[in-house]
Amino acid sequence: MKKNVAIAGMVLLAALLGGCGNSNSSQEQNAETPSEPETETASEVSLSSGAAELSDGTYTAEFKTDSGMFHVSEACDGKGTLTVENGKMTIHISLASKNIVNLYPGLAEDAVKEGAELLTPTEDTVTYSDGMTDEVYGFDVPVPALETEFELALIGTKGKWYDHKVSVSNPVPAEGDAESKNAAPLKDDAQRTSAAPSEDDIQGKVSEPLEDGIYSVELTFEGGSGRAEILSPATVTVADGKTLATVEWNSPNYDYMLVGKEKYLPINTEGGSVFEFPIPGLDEPISVIGDTVAMSKPHEVEYTLTFHSEAMKKEERNTEIR
Repeated sequence: MKKNVAIAGMVLLAALLGGCGNSNSSQEQNAETPSEPETETASEVSLSSGAAELSDGTYTAEFKTDSGMFHVSEACDGKGTLTVENGKMTIHISLASKNIVNLYPGLAEDAVKEGAELLTPTEDTVTYSDGMTDEVYGFDVPVPALETEFELALIGTKGKWYDHKVSVSNPVPAEGDAESKNAAPLKDDAQRTSAAPSEDDIQGKVSEPLEDGIYSVELTFEGGSGRAEILSPATVTVADGKTLATVEWNSPNYDYMLVGKEKYLPINTEGGSVFEFPIPGLDEPISVIGDTVAMSKPHEVEYTLTFHSEAMKKEERNTEIR
């Protein structure tokens, strides 16, 4: 009799614990398959934990995709505006153009089914670092979880649906990001070149004497959205106390660069855009501007380059700066 009472008490306790935070349907399944509830509960926690950890409010968050053809506008620095309300998350993203006309939270094959709820675009105005603006499409995308990929199908102007995976991560309260977002754009040449090398510096005088030659030099690249960059290492040619950098972008969409007050055109016609220009020396941050034609309108974007002397290797080639 005592054994039966003990067993009954254990069954009652298990039933009470199993019902915490679950719906009735989950409880019925728990009774039939006791080995599955722990897995389901863990999954539910992982899907909802992002919203549970964030207070209701507005955040700036990174929005990543699996395709270079589908991304937020370069003006947005790879980020969108995440809104958390009553445990639900939505991120507003401004895309690079108006070429994507609808999104669908799920697979492309489900987007074409009757009754599918498509996400319709808003018309957004984005502002680039040079103060120029562009009209693009934006979307409010439901976010099931942070730091986790989810399906987001898209359809473009050609009328075909495509599957994509996206993720939202690193939310930061919007108030904390206000200073950088509201930074005043550069308005004229005087402002734009204030951080760049002076006319005297840009003649390419090396800070420490180097033997004439051609060097492979590692560089640090900063600025922009993170999608386009100058490849490292770059080539640096030293002759007669002056130094000339040859740099290559990972994109063919740069039609000129500004270094100081001088404008430089690409020296190649195929592959990534390649430029040559004098630099004041090594181990000094250099402000440059690249004009990209990758968007609907050309835009000048400011970058910072640093060529590192500790990571340079001399090449066996003839040296000549014309």
